[in-house]
Amino acid sequence: MRREIPLAITVFVGFLLIISVFFPPVETLGEDFSLSFDIIAVFAFFLGGGNLIRIHLKKLARRETDWMFSIVTLGGFILMLTAGLLKIGNPGDIATSVNTEGMLFESIYRSVFVPLGATMYALLAFFVASASYRAFRAKNREATILLVAAFIILMGSTPLGAMATSWMPESLSIFEIPNLAVWIMSYANLAGQRAIIIGIGLGVVSMSLRLILGVERSYLGKEG
Repeated sequence: MRREIPLAITVFVGFLLIISVFFPPVETLGEDFSLSFDIIAVFAFFLGGGNLIRIHLKKLARRETDWMFSIVTLGGFILMLTAGLLKIGNPGDIATSVNTEGMLFESIYRSVFVPLGATMYALLAFFVASASYRAFRAKNREATILLVAAFIILMGSTPLGAMATSWMPESLSIFEIPNLAVWIMSYANLAGQRAIIIGIGLGVVSMSLRLILGVERSYLGKEG
């Protein structure tokens, strides 16, 4: 019964939400279940926080590899949790948001998390440059097309690209580098993006049907 009951709930809720989309009399059910999902998500945050503490405490107890980082993780988690729950530095009443200017939670976020996030994004530029160098090497036809398209888009975003093809007559303006860059982004790139989105949509529909029909049961855990 431990597997049958969750499976029955999944099938019931899945079909109910599908019906609520196509039948106006029950269309509010989707919104009602969305509120229920939000409530469940709150408990998921509690489970996630508890699991975070459990994993890092175990790592500290066993002195596993890089256990020092667990101290930083737990310290940051407890500090932010305390600052948010107790609303330390609260300039107003109990209903004041934790994002209010002057609160400890907001101060730590702006002075620690935001600079760290900017640093990570700055470091990503070097990884992107390295990956681009490996991907854009013209080893085959597809890599060559990717290299040429990337070169046109990069040149089309700079004054040098406009100057390099400014001599072309009006009848051949489509072949100017800035215009080619716009065409690639507006047609070739957009077509590829839509194809990916359609593929993702079909994958979501397929997986949803597998869950609703009980074919996919991995979320129930292993037998026994």
